[in-house]
Amino acid sequence: MTTKMVFAQPQPVLDARESDEWTSGICDCCDNKPQCCFAFWCCPCFACVKTRKYGQCLCLPLLDIFGPAHPATLAMRVSMRHRYGIKGTICKDCAIATFCTACAWCQMAREMDSRAIPIALVGTRPTQ
Repeated sequence: MTTKMVFAQPQPVLDARESDEWTSGICDCCDNKPQCCFAFWCCPCFACVKTRKYGQCLCLPLLDIFGPAHPATLAMRVSMRHRYGIKGTICKDCAIATFCTACAWCQMAREMDSRAIPIALVGTRPTQ
């Protein structure tokens, strides 16, 4: 019986979509009408669902309820810009998070959908 030793595992190949802009505008809510309606009528619920999908704590957006500023929306927007390499400024993010909260969440949801990279887990079995 011979044993094969594997020295290098195959690495996953990611299809990078290089763009330094948002894939949709802040006012493109009608691109996904059901999502837009959900965000408009129940923005806290929509934000919690999308925050969880992004990989953060489900209740994080509830911090936005306690004041005129929206720290969770701002933090998510800045995090998403950094993760996807999107150009922008903290000043613009702050203004959008404060005055266009539902539209900001819709835009972030569309961005997550358009930049989603499916991950395939490959099963392994021992070679004989």
